[in-house]
Amino acid sequence: MSNAIVKTDFNFPKQKNVYKGKVRDVYNIDEKYLVMVASDRISAFDVVLPEGIPYKGQVLNQIASKFLDATSDICPNWKMATLDPMVTIGHYCDPFPVEMIIRGYLTGSSWRTYKKGARNICGVSIPDGMREHERFQEPIVTPTTKAHEGHDEDISKEEIIKQGLVSEEDYAILEKYTIELFKRGTEIAAEKGLILVDTKYEFGKVGDKIYLIDEIHTPDSSRYFYMDGYEERFAAGENQKQLSKEFVREWLMENGFQGQEGQKVPFMSEEYVTSVSERYIELYESITGETFQKSDPSDAISRVEKNINKFLKDNL
Repeated sequence: MSNAIVKTDFNFPKQKNVYKGKVRDVYNIDEKYLVMVASDRISAFDVVLPEGIPYKGQVLNQIASKFLDATSDICPNWKMATLDPMVTIGHYCDPFPVEMIIRGYLTGSSWRTYKKGARNICGVSIPDGMREHERFQEPIVTPTTKAHEGHDEDISKEEIIKQGLVSEEDYAILEKYTIELFKRGTEIAAEKGLILVDTKYEFGKVGDKIYLIDEIHTPDSSRYFYMDGYEERFAAGENQKQLSKEFVREWLMENGFQGQEGQKVPFMSEEYVTSVSERYIELYESITGETFQKSDPSDAISRVEKNINKFLKDNL
């Protein structure tokens, strides 16, 4: 467990501030660059779990970097360079206060909501008679608010515009980009024998230009099923074999934790932490088709700081 990088505390030239998210530490450099360090922290139910997962940050950063490159023809994105296995640097953007979630299948939180009787999710009508893991006729966009602390909240397109969170004109662009990015992600996943089930995208602005920001198509932001056997498992009413963070959520629920007040995070043994790390590496190799090359964890903090400082020295 000691190999996990769960905290950074850098002080870079012209650093304005640092935002410590659930998983990432984001350094604002002179409101010109954002340095995003993907830590090995892991969160579920909007709670950061007590143990870090070795190599998780590297997995997330490298998958996101590949997909940002693979979708740059669809919309501009914030990435400028991948400085380190755990670090991406890019344009400083003003983020929209919403997350654009898109779902191709009724599963996860949408299934839990549907099972309770809801037939409308974020303003989108869902027909009666659907089953868990069933494919929607067309992917549905189900946004949430973006909470700095606590839980993100479901919200409809109409309410987003009414509250002035995003203008009607900008929302139309966000929705268009979301649908096109999901289509591309679905195609890439299919080439690797995977189904991109659902995912989220975040966007920001520089002036009047909208950029895709943060990570995309990683196991923290997305859910994947294995294509092989999907139909048979669905017909039999069985759980799907999946690559996502859902297996962590399921383990927490089995152990009595869903992020609710008074609940205690179950003990994460070294064996369990190692198994989660292996699952993240499995997803990396499945979706990229490449063998994962573990970075040297022995002095990762110093390495990360050195690589960032080199870029800033050359570019500030």
